[in-house]
Amino acid sequence: MPNIKSAKKRVKVQAKKAANNKATNTALKTAIKKANAAIEANAENKDLAVKTAVKKIDQAAAKNLLHKNTAARKKSNLVSKLNKA
Repeated sequence: MPNIKSAKKRVKVQAKKAANNKATNTALKTAIKKANAAIEANAENKDLAVKTAVKKIDQAAAKNLLHKNTAARKKSNLVSKLNKA
């Protein structure tokens, strides 16, 4: 445990940021899984699911949780699967 006041604050701030990042990553993975499941099941809402997943990917990239090329690759894979279905 840190003794210096600023170090104590950094511990708190980092814990809060880690929790926010984890929540965003979890939401992102869930959205991608739902989109993939909707595409495979040929559901009526597959377009909406993919649109939601793409939005989540863009948000994660904007927060630097994903590299921009990783985000582009994930979006491309989703849209390609959607177009093949």
